[in-house]
Amino acid sequence: MTVAELQVTPITGSVAAPEGFRATGVSCGIKSKGLDLALIVSDVAASAAAVFTTNKALAAPVLVSKALLAASHGHARVIAINSGCANACTGPDGHATADAMADAAAKAMGSERSNVLVASTGVIGVALDREKVTAGIQKAASALTRDGGALAARAIMTTDPFPKAEAVVVDTPIGRFKVGGIAKGSGMIEPLMATMLAVVTTDAGVAPSLLQRALTAVTDVTFNAISVDGECSTNDCVFALANGASGVTIGEAELPVFVEALRRVCEPLAIGIVRGGEGATKLVTIDVTGAASAAEAKRAARAIANSPLVKTAIHGADPNWGRLVAVAGRAGVAFDLDRARVQLGEVELFANGRPYDERAPDASRHLQQADVHVQVDLGTGGEGSARMWTCDLSAEYVRINAEYRT
Repeated sequence: MTVAELQVTPITGSVAAPEGFRATGVSCGIKSKGLDLALIVSDVAASAAAVFTTNKALAAPVLVSKALLAASHGHARVIAINSGCANACTGPDGHATADAMADAAAKAMGSERSNVLVASTGVIGVALDREKVTAGIQKAASALTRDGGALAARAIMTTDPFPKAEAVVVDTPIGRFKVGGIAKGSGMIEPLMATMLAVVTTDAGVAPSLLQRALTAVTDVTFNAISVDGECSTNDCVFALANGASGVTIGEAELPVFVEALRRVCEPLAIGIVRGGEGATKLVTIDVTGAASAAEAKRAARAIANSPLVKTAIHGADPNWGRLVAVAGRAGVAFDLDRARVQLGEVELFANGRPYDERAPDASRHLQQADVHVQVDLGTGGEGSARMWTCDLSAEYVRINAEYRT
């Protein structure tokens, strides 16, 4: 079976679309209003995988979920996520609260404690109300439904302007399976794992080791290829569950096809995070080519994505190609100015050491669109390339983060 034989069709249902999954979102009073507790459950024990933040100031739920995943040897049934409070930098009491979340979820679903994963998102350094969150888990357990994916997507939001949810049905020569997912994230987004929260589910049967390989590979080109503000969070993780309810089993030979199916769900979720970035008015796709290696292309693309000067110029529709050249030149990768090239949309502004400023009005018109395409060739003649997504930097971003706690 090859990727060319893959037929992928979008469907509704997000994380509850695959067979044998239920989900919901409820309000338990952690936030002043709205849904703030999500529960995603597989009817049977599932293979589980996760990718966690690389921030060394790890939040309590990250520590607890890492330990639980290790104890279960890559299996889980239940994922509980609260929004409105990150339960990060909260000391032993915060760790006890994350443990209490796992205990409450296990009891509510009649599951082994080691088959639970937990996550939290919101303000850092604030104690998570243990009674509210555990009561919310109990409430959510009685509200689980096959139609609850949309509620779960809303319940994990913080400053997100809209929920992020995707699902597909995948037809292959060995059978049909489904993949669904939800994600949250709007600020404090920088790809040093996947600085946000996401849950991906599938009814394909995938061994834990293969699921981990697939999730890591897909994360690298989706959630690890986005940036809103260059800030790596303390809490963030991507969880994946595979319960085998479809009857389709993914082995080593089928892994490339499964990876592609997983990417079809994770990429729009990742792009949705950037499109809904705090204060964002434009989605920016950055393609770097002509690098000495793929790793160097990724490094240059990340430098461009995180440059405040580039992001503010794009916000103002200023085709300042010099900022792009400057970032590429200081990114710490091989770069040849005499052969480098910069293009905005279809407009080439700099090539082979020569500027084309007479084309600036056309480039400015491209930058006024909601979707912007930036292309930079590093001029080394190498075949390394990479793509990242970012957004513009606006005054609204400053306002949101200046008032986040107040």
